[in-house]
Amino acid sequence: MTTNLLEFDLDGLAAWCAQLGEKRFRATQLFRWIHQRGARDFDAMSDLAKSLRDKLKALACVAPLPVVSEQVSRDGTIKWLFDVGDGNAVEAVFIPEDDRATLCVSSQAGCAIGCRFCSTGHQGFSRNLTTGEIVAQLWWAEHELRRRFGTSERVISNVVMMGMGEPLQNYTALVPALRVMLDDHGYGLSRRRVTVSTSGVVPMMDRLAQDCPVALAVSLHAPNDALRDNLVPLNRKYPLHELLDACRRYLAHAPRDFITFEYCMLDGVNDQPEHAAQLIALLRPGAAGGGVRCKLNLIPFNPFPASGLQRSPAARVAAFAKMLNDAGIVTTVRKTRGDDIDAACGQLAGDVQDRTRAAERMARQRTVVLHRAPAQPRDSVRP
Repeated sequence: MTTNLLEFDLDGLAAWCAQLGEKRFRATQLFRWIHQRGARDFDAMSDLAKSLRDKLKALACVAPLPVVSEQVSRDGTIKWLFDVGDGNAVEAVFIPEDDRATLCVSSQAGCAIGCRFCSTGHQGFSRNLTTGEIVAQLWWAEHELRRRFGTSERVISNVVMMGMGEPLQNYTALVPALRVMLDDHGYGLSRRRVTVSTSGVVPMMDRLAQDCPVALAVSLHAPNDALRDNLVPLNRKYPLHELLDACRRYLAHAPRDFITFEYCMLDGVNDQPEHAAQLIALLRPGAAGGGVRCKLNLIPFNPFPASGLQRSPAARVAAFAKMLNDAGIVTTVRKTRGDDIDAACGQLAGDVQDRTRAAERMARQRTVVLHRAPAQPRDSVRP
């Protein structure tokens, strides 16, 4: 059985190469070929010794995920559906903007958290992705987009672990994937430009702060425990005071001097003036509980039938944001992107209401969209 080299961060690849009798600098060369140049053909890796190339051809591969489908939004957002086997599929979303280009990456097939407003969670949980399956989403998107745009420069400037799944419940696979993204011999992304989103897995937040502190986004969605218990069931295990304590601990290690809180605006549920007042009392520095240095991101809800929820009216969202900003909490309203292709926040794999339909959906899409392997970038490519 061959080893997929996308599974390794640089230290892991160096250890694997050492088993072949190769020195670390060979692993670094190989790592650059794979991630900076998008190479899959070992014979094309011209600065590797022929003896090493022969070993690699016998023992290893660079295996991307099969692309089942691609959808392009009117606003330029691109969503890919990747086959991860056994009837499971995950989605990644490319979001181009004037000042950045962001890739939203999945960490699990499905999600076990079960937030009421998230259609991804309504399909249930299948399994964790491997490190290679997480990295493969970035590998495909970066090098496919370079090919399309005809550039040797890095296309993706930001990665957000905000796709399907709760990243911190797949911690063992997540951290090496983050290290690949950050490595100067890989994608060379800044810690400030790689964001892990969590619904509040407190012990893993503390571990991430020590192991690989990147930007952190916390799915808050409610200003009190009673409401958050209903919207984000994980709150019953890690209530708000424990979550905010963990956020304050994380700030000591974070690459940014604030935590981002995500807050999905739900009509009549969490969008009233009293909810804004509770958020101010909870988060503002100097608040009774200590507050948290933060930015609040209000997210327009993307309705789906099983939720029983509706989107807050725009005027109410604006009034809610004004209350928070006036109180000194930096608050923005997220611009909805890709909602015409179900690529907006909370929509990934949203039409798979029952996991037993996943294989049927993938089979149907395969009849229309054929997987196309990416062309090999030029040897001079380096982000």
